[in-house]
Amino acid sequence: MRGRRWADGRGTLVVPGAAGDGTAVRVPLEIAASYRARTRGLLGRDAVAGAMLLTPAGSVHTFRMRMPIDVAYLDRRFRVLAVRTMRPGRLGLPRPRSRHVLEAAAGAMAGWGVRAGVQVEVRTEVLPV
Repeated sequence: MRGRRWADGRGTLVVPGAAGDGTAVRVPLEIAASYRARTRGLLGRDAVAGAMLLTPAGSVHTFRMRMPIDVAYLDRRFRVLAVRTMRPGRLGLPRPRSRHVLEAAAGAMAGWGVRAGVQVEVRTEVLPV
């Protein structure tokens, strides 16, 4: 995915083999690639359906958020470096080698099998021209 140009939109987060029976878990994904979309993130929301990918991003904050969130830091190849749960009003420290950040409702990532060392896949939707 080197040199890929990301755009705001939708997609699917795929966590291989996380269902326990060897099948992949697929999660609806919002992609925030523009400065404006990354800055807004999940601010002002009471819930999130699925997850949000902030790209590029190396850290996040939860100031003005209404809910606790799970945060997964991903390297450039989408390997999970760390997962943290953050309460509202917190500042996350920058993660070395982090190029993307996943956000979801607190507790969701454990259910999906997202944990340090896991390789996830991001599939973007192709919009009709």
